[in-house]
Amino acid sequence: MNFTPPLRIFVGWDIREQAAFDVCCDSIFRHASVPVSVEAIGMGVEKFRGVYWRPTEMRRGPAGREQLWDVISNAPMSTGFSFARFLVPHLAGFHGWAVFCDCDFMFRADVAKLFALADPKYAVQVVKHDYVTGLDVVKMDGQVNPSYPRKNWSSLVLWNCQHPSNAVVTPELVNAQTGRDLHGFSWLPDHLIGGLPFEWNWLELEPLAVHFTRGTPDMPGHDGAAYADEYRRYLKGDDHAVEPEGRAAPHQESDVGQGKGSVVQGRE
Repeated sequence: MNFTPPLRIFVGWDIREQAAFDVCCDSIFRHASVPVSVEAIGMGVEKFRGVYWRPTEMRRGPAGREQLWDVISNAPMSTGFSFARFLVPHLAGFHGWAVFCDCDFMFRADVAKLFALADPKYAVQVVKHDYVTGLDVVKMDGQVNPSYPRKNWSSLVLWNCQHPSNAVVTPELVNAQTGRDLHGFSWLPDHLIGGLPFEWNWLELEPLAVHFTRGTPDMPGHDGAAYADEYRRYLKGDDHAVEPEGRAAPHQESDVGQGKGSVVQGRE
């Protein structure tokens, strides 16, 4: 498919994960071959007000730390963007294509190649992990890590925002359905959920985008994670961060941060 730049990308934002958000955005920009628009999405993002009203509480988790709790699901929320991702079609005006990813991603390839995988017969395309939490009952900074069907599918979504089946994904639906229904894409029949190569949401293979789902390397206890050194180079703003596709980093001017908004960037 042909896309008119900028490519639209929504990255989950949580006040506790500003460093991860910055690394994710920087890694997208460094590899992008075309202009991209990156937008923060999550609780606390200014433009998110008025479209998100799920009741949320703070409760103490098994690790003894306070964490967000979704009242509708009666279940923990690891981040402030747990449900924000499902508002992407609405925020995009139910038009065109967009990518959502968690903030703990680090891209190692041109995101234009991800958009090139778009197939209009699907409403969404995801990496279909068969993932269970096993012994990892907590993750990140002590957040509860529950198991549920299709876990991690929604951590990276190539949204066909204009697909007729996504017209039902309104703020009213997103603010009413349980987390299991939303993360399981329950409004879609299976044949409308397309797949993506596993390299785009790495848990085991050689990655094009690394998803630090158990915790980013700047979090205590996760400093030895695979690709942690590359992550830290991004975090320091090192111009010599690994560039697996051999591109030099483009000039960047960004005001994305602390949930403030979006930035458009292209190659010089």
